[in-house]
Amino acid sequence: MAALTDDPRFAATTFVVIDFEGLTPAGRPAEPIEVAALALCTRDGRLVETGRFEDLMRPPADVPVTARDVQLKGITQRMLTSAAPAAEVIAQLEARLTTPPYRLVAHHASAEARLIARQSEHCPVLAATPLLDTLRLAKAVVPGLGSYGLDSLLGHYGIPKPAGRHRAMPDVEVTAQLLIRLLDDGCAGGRWSTLLELDMAAGLQPTQPPPAPDAEQEALF
Repeated sequence: MAALTDDPRFAATTFVVIDFEGLTPAGRPAEPIEVAALALCTRDGRLVETGRFEDLMRPPADVPVTARDVQLKGITQRMLTSAAPAAEVIAQLEARLTTPPYRLVAHHASAEARLIARQSEHCPVLAATPLLDTLRLAKAVVPGLGSYGLDSLLGHYGIPKPAGRHRAMPDVEVTAQLLIRLLDDGCAGGRWSTLLELDMAAGLQPTQPPPAPDAEQEALF
């Protein structure tokens, strides 16, 4: 990854790998019930973890957890009863994002982008942050795979599937591992050496303008 970490813009950027788990009621957008984020910064020529956040979120009362949701995600209605609502939890994550520049990173990032956009009132920094999509990075680095789903890419790279697959933090942890492998392979193949080239290959631009910085906030990510 040396070519990328030599790029001043890349080296100055914090990459926040993010994942939401949600419920999808009929005829309505998905309601988030869990979020996890893991911050990666350049240290000594490699990306290392510098912070993490995770929490459950209580959905609206008219959005139940179905048996299929429990089977897939392992999150029950009882687990969510005492959780804070999404607006409060996402605002808590937002409060940690005080030292830009950032890139959000997600697998199939458009889904995360849509959810963040619906919560933009509570997370203006998140809503104004560009994303990198590991699915699109993978298509550039490993063309011709039959599937670019997260499980398929974990298998391709020999990254063990986590026991808590489909929970937010386990998914974030393996997506971070996948990101590093894709960046390494892309550098080795001459596909990118700058943050701009990453943005061109797999970037999603935000729809919200950046908020004014608050100089009094403490940097936590």
